Amino acid sequence: MVVLAVSICTKSGKALISRQFKEMTRARIEGLIASFPKLTSSGQQHTTIETDNVRYVYQPLEDVFVVLITNKQSNILQDIDTLQLVSRVVSSVCRPTDAREIDRNAFELLSSFDEIISLGYRENVNLAQVASISEMESHEEKIQEMIEKNKEREAKEELKRRAKLLDLQRKEQKKAMGGMGGAYGQGMGGYGQSSPMGFGGQSGMGMGGMGGMGGMGGSQGYDSPSPSMDDNISKFNSAPKAPTTKARGMQLGRKQNNTDLFESLRSEVEAAPIVQQRAPLQPSYSAPAEPTFPMESVHVHIEEKITVVANRDGGLENMEVKGDLMLRVSDPAFAKVSLALSHLEDSSIQFKTHPNVNKILFNSENVIAFRDSSKEFPLNTPTGVLRWRFISKDESSIPLSINCWPSPSGDGTSDVNIEYQLENEEMAFKNVNIIIPLPQGARPTVGDADGEYVVDPQQSALIWQLSSIDASNPSGSLEFNCQGEDTESFFPVSVQFESERLICDVDVISVTLVADGSDVPFSKQSILTPAEYSVV
Repeated sequence: MVVLAVSICTKSGKALISRQFKEMTRARIEGLIASFPKLTSSGQQHTTIETDNVRYVYQPLEDVFVVLITNKQSNILQDIDTLQLVSRVVSSVCRPTDAREIDRNAFELLSSFDEIISLGYRENVNLAQVASISEMESHEEKIQEMIEKNKEREAKEELKRRAKLLDLQRKEQKKAMGGMGGAYGQGMGGYGQSSPMGFGGQSGMGMGGMGGMGGMGGSQGYDSPSPSMDDNISKFNSAPKAPTTKARGMQLGRKQNNTDLFESLRSEVEAAPIVQQRAPLQPSYSAPAEPTFPMESVHVHIEEKITVVANRDGGLENMEVKGDLMLRVSDPAFAKVSLALSHLEDSSIQFKTHPNVNKILFNSENVIAFRDSSKEFPLNTPTGVLRWRFISKDESSIPLSINCWPSPSGDGTSDVNIEYQLENEEMAFKNVNIIIPLPQGARPTVGDADGEYVVDPQQSALIWQLSSIDASNPSGSLEFNCQGEDTESFFPVSVQFESERLICDVDVISVTLVADGSDVPFSKQSILTPAEYSVV
């Protein structure tokens, strides 16, 4: 069976989309599609038409035709089976099935056709598998979205911090202005009263105060203030508030006020209850770090993201692994290479190669190479050549299990025991952080603990930190007591880690030149990190 092309056309013979699997010119395929409606007959129920050179296997689908163009020697039963799968894919992607929807979803349809047919031959897939492969998410896009969300979150936290700082500055300013305003008013009033010639009263008025005018009223104004002077003094203290504030506004940057403000902020920070100091945690969504070792002219980066959601009773709700293999070539002499791979033999692992990669060669020999041997890998640009996906609900697939046992003590507190167990002793994890939520405002008292811990009051969580988990320390535990008797407040428990050992064991064995098959030196890096690893 050889399928030359899969096309979708209108009933008038206008081609909407077409995917060729053999070398055919555009004029040739457009001519075949344009002549197809003239060969059909509305009074017959046939779904195949044969000409001198090709066979049309078609199915009407609302206002369009789904057409397979094959050679005359192909197996008609297999052609019809392939046509039915293609039609179901088109119906599931385009609703309704009209020209506008087909144009809008052209990329998804063409990608699905590539999954069904490779080099003219039908792949052993069904509708569910095609949909699963087509829905594969871009790992790079997810990382970028996480980074953007983190930037937004940090920006909001920075705005809150600055708003709090400005509020404290305003309070300090008001306190300073109130004290200085009272002292200034009293000093100016006294100056007006003490002048022996009465000019002090005029001078006091010139400064905007009425206190000095008391010296000009009555014969006793020089010795002691009269009752009217008391009234004038009280008016002086209240009247010049606006000018005084304006005048003092130039003094906001004085060193003494800023020193007091920073001292108050420092006292608040020092008062924060931290059980144990440690370097900040690295976020689980951070992009892969650049390798510290020297990279060769051909560098392979293999990365897996694991998602595990387990329940507190030990069962597995969901486990999914998504992997990417990326190749970076920096020397033009090695732009035409092939990669020999090995991986875990498990039928549950779904592999998807780049459209330009020879799928038949990969499926039969686990070799990554271009279909067209004249093509070259782009220079100094990481290129994704292979993706894979593994889904399991088998509890034995979990590499690291976490058990959390909160028990109310009956006195308003809870005793919490948490332990880890390395289920796959071939794995090794490093920089492990097990994050246990705490009731709001609770301050835990930690008893026995393997490794280290830190309390984060902002997140209201206890973070259990282990530098490594491997066969030498396959299990460990931590115990603590804290306020609160609601056991739900200690879930979900989440885990962050990294590992050089991959779940699906995808590895590059060798890299060779396509021209003569000689070995090419290469470097590689493998890393496994969790997209989500939690106990709910």
